[in-house]
Amino acid sequence: MLPVVRLTMDLMSRKSITPLDEGCQALMADRLADSGFGIRHMPIHGVSNLWARHGTGSPLLVFAGHTDVVPTGALADWESDPFEPEIRDGYLFGRGAADMKGSLAAMVVAAERFVSKHPSHQGSLAFLITSDEEGDAYYGTEAVVKQLTAEGEVIDWALIGEPSSSHILGDTVKVGRRGSLLGRLRIKGKQGHVAYPDLAKNPVHLAAPAILALSIEHWDNGNDGFPPTSFQISNFQSGTGATNVIPGEASVMFSFRFSTEVTADTLERRVRDILDNHQLDYVLEMELKGVPFLTEKGSLIRAVEDAVATVVGKKPVLSTAGGTSDGRFIAPTGAQVVELGPVNKTIHQVNESVAVDSLDDLAKMYEGIMENLLID
Repeated sequence: MLPVVRLTMDLMSRKSITPLDEGCQALMADRLADSGFGIRHMPIHGVSNLWARHGTGSPLLVFAGHTDVVPTGALADWESDPFEPEIRDGYLFGRGAADMKGSLAAMVVAAERFVSKHPSHQGSLAFLITSDEEGDAYYGTEAVVKQLTAEGEVIDWALIGEPSSSHILGDTVKVGRRGSLLGRLRIKGKQGHVAYPDLAKNPVHLAAPAILALSIEHWDNGNDGFPPTSFQISNFQSGTGATNVIPGEASVMFSFRFSTEVTADTLERRVRDILDNHQLDYVLEMELKGVPFLTEKGSLIRAVEDAVATVVGKKPVLSTAGGTSDGRFIAPTGAQVVELGPVNKTIHQVNESVAVDSLDDLAKMYEGIMENLLID
């Protein structure tokens, strides 16, 4: 069995549901320490974080990722235990296979190979790993980057192992991400009996036209770097559970993924304008989860393109599609940020899987990126 496959399975067997790490980072740290990396564990409010560095000079290339995984969902829907990885028909099945323990294993194996060949490489190579990417992410990468920045660390390049590929490994890399803005809306009505609607105010009926207006609003056209801003409702709750009671309140949760054509403040003002135009009695809370970022074509993108092409024979498509990633916490420091990882077809699903052969190819890509950036 290939070393990268064995390490992936070792990591997958650990039930590291957010924000738990369950020893994944210790396993990675032991391997990296054996290759000469300095190890620093940085736990913050119950979140496990790892900073491992090889070298002391600049430029600094950071491999970033997360050991936490999302919950499994109904175990009965899985063909095998999600935390007992199993290979079937050329695929490795289990939670975290693609998102993103396969990437973590490929990073470690690639770093071991690279440092063994080039112990005196230029600059520095580092790992920034957290156990809180799939959750609230308050005490993971964001907190670690703030602390490292305060200590004078300057990240030049960051390579994140998120599953970026669409159909085959390396066909797509992410060079940016849209911004993320969450909204929590509470519409106030008046509870009453369904037989006497004149004595009540149904918040669901009141909210419906405004929700329709929000859902069909054209927020922007996007630009060369980003698709248009999108608005989606994720939760709608109301009612007492009784069939004969008009509820007194309705709650809506929604999410924007926005381009650089708008700002969080602009979006909030436009939402409030729509709600006000519908004369709702409401409370609105907005939370900015990340601003959009875009890495322009430069040394990191060229290094990634060349490494991918060397392995699969074709340069990747550059994309900013998809959700958020921890790149939103690294990019504001001025670092170039790119995401390269396995095919994302099964992430967060039951029977999550990754092609076994792609794992060693991914390690080869990561090693090639190191050589392109840290070797003359």
